[in-house]
Amino acid sequence: MGIERIIDPRERERAHAEVEHVDFYRQAVQQSKLFREEYDGYLNVVKSGQMPLERSPDGLLKHIVNERMNTKEMCLDIYMHFIPPGKKSGKHRHLSEEVFYVVEGSGYDLHWDVKFDCKDTIEFEWESEPKRFEWTVGDFVYIPPYCAHQHFNSGSGEARIVVMNSRIVKAMGFDWFEQLENCDY
Repeated sequence: MGIERIIDPRERERAHAEVEHVDFYRQAVQQSKLFREEYDGYLNVVKSGQMPLERSPDGLLKHIVNERMNTKEMCLDIYMHFIPPGKKSGKHRHLSEEVFYVVEGSGYDLHWDVKFDCKDTIEFEWESEPKRFEWTVGDFVYIPPYCAHQHFNSGSGEARIVVMNSRIVKAMGFDWFEQLENCDY
């Protein structure tokens, strides 16, 4: 049995039907060429003086690598988060995983795990009681995807944590990022 006997002639007609013509492929090739030309000028090394500070709803941040900083890093956003003694960050959630490393200070995190179900739409529900995770200098903390979380400084000095998030989930079309509560400083 030849392939011609398997293919429905009506399907062939529909596949070749006259429709709008576009040039998506050519545009993608051109965009890639332009990106590669721009990429040559992106930063390999980001000096401390090139890392901007931001007073955000989540607290004081020093951006180390961010998609708006024209660095060669294309997958991660990295920032240092400063939390004064006795204060807390904002509470937020995002679809990407998050990790952080404790550079200075001590404190704890509260994580509200998410439960979800995929029916006709994705339905999310968060735990009413958070899990508590203590941290101190040298610790590494993992925060699962879409887990609502908040950092607390329980020490007597400033806490500094280096936070890393992946941009890949956002680039895939899942730019789900919500600020649930602002910091208290």
